[in-house]
Amino acid sequence: MKVTRFYTGEDGRTHFQDLEIPTPRAVRGFRSQPFEVTGMLIRESAGDAHHLELHTAPQRQLILCLSGTVEIECGDGDKRRFGPGDVYLADDLTGEGHIHREIEGPVRHSWVFLPPDMDLSIWQAMS
Repeated sequence: MKVTRFYTGEDGRTHFQDLEIPTPRAVRGFRSQPFEVTGMLIRESAGDAHHLELHTAPQRQLILCLSGTVEIECGDGDKRRFGPGDVYLADDLTGEGHIHREIEGPVRHSWVFLPPDMDLSIWQAMS
């Protein structure tokens, strides 16, 4: 399963990284190994031009997009859009941060909080 991570690079700017959560064949379909989480919340908004200027993620959070479309812009100007079924990881806890724009709503997301010391090497970088 593809996950787009945005993180703070050595330059203090936010950058994208494509990761793959290994999901080997299971009895019914495919599934990852379990990983620890520290909490979860559900967020819903109308999606009518909600816009957050440069900000950092308050904690490491895996975001599951259930409906709507959002755009994340990194400090270098790189932008990506996320819609239903997309998964992204907000991991830019320091530095200049990212811009969040809601493009189309309603926007429904589930935020799954990950431990700050979670070893992301269990997820493979995509080339």
